[in-house]
Amino acid sequence: MKIRLGKVDYLNCLPVYNAIENGRVPLEVDFVKGVPTRLNTLFMAGELDITPVSSIEFARHPDKCIILPNVSISADGRVGSIFLFSRVPITDLNGKKVCLPDTSATSVALLKILFHHYYKIEAAFETVPDDLELMLSRADAGLLIGDRALITNHQVRVTEKPLYVTDLGSVWKEFTGLPMVFALWVIRRDFATRYPSETDVVAQAFLTAKRIGHAELDRLAIIAQQKVPLPRDVLDDYFNLIKHDFDTPYRKGLTAYYQYAFQIGLIAEPAPLVVWGE
Repeated sequence: MKIRLGKVDYLNCLPVYNAIENGRVPLEVDFVKGVPTRLNTLFMAGELDITPVSSIEFARHPDKCIILPNVSISADGRVGSIFLFSRVPITDLNGKKVCLPDTSATSVALLKILFHHYYKIEAAFETVPDDLELMLSRADAGLLIGDRALITNHQVRVTEKPLYVTDLGSVWKEFTGLPMVFALWVIRRDFATRYPSETDVVAQAFLTAKRIGHAELDRLAIIAQQKVPLPRDVLDDYFNLIKHDFDTPYRKGLTAYYQYAFQIGLIAEPAPLVVWGE
């Protein structure tokens, strides 16, 4: 039986998926690649068995999925690929317009949480394709995530564009003192119930692949250079920022995120963290 496995088509998945894709961790899967919002939709429609799902989407559909143990896409402070680019300081965006990318769910919610709870400002939001030039032609600020954010931030720095750049991972850490969990690997609840032994195998495979990936980040940076037009030092820095754990500090961070999201009506209730094997 081949498992239908979602893969966020960003570099932040490389440390977990590389060892599976090259066969060093044997796992019979069919990869389905896409941006976070697409994988969220496919998973909730029953077209994927396992996927990294946006953290906010897990809270919106906790009845459909179970979290795989100790694997996530996270950051403990600066994340390096979730940026708000603005013409004015973020505190001056009150009453102004901000463009949001159609690729993101968790980071969009995070920005709204930070605006409301941390900066105490209100803005008008519009969702558009993830292109900064388009965003800034329509608004005073634009949010980008993933590889597009990583590349755009480098271009802004090199060309010295007169923009304010805010790393949302850093701001979340300043606000809460906690790590931020952007995505969780989840398995469909009905799949796990029907195939518990296969689920155990998958969970162990992910942990093994993650361990291999984090032991060879230098090698992954070389692979990444073939995918994105970025210098080696930028990629080395990025792979040291991205975390893939889901132990106690990360669970605390996610629980806090859900509480803040609930308070401003982004989720119906804070979701309990149901983890496979616990």
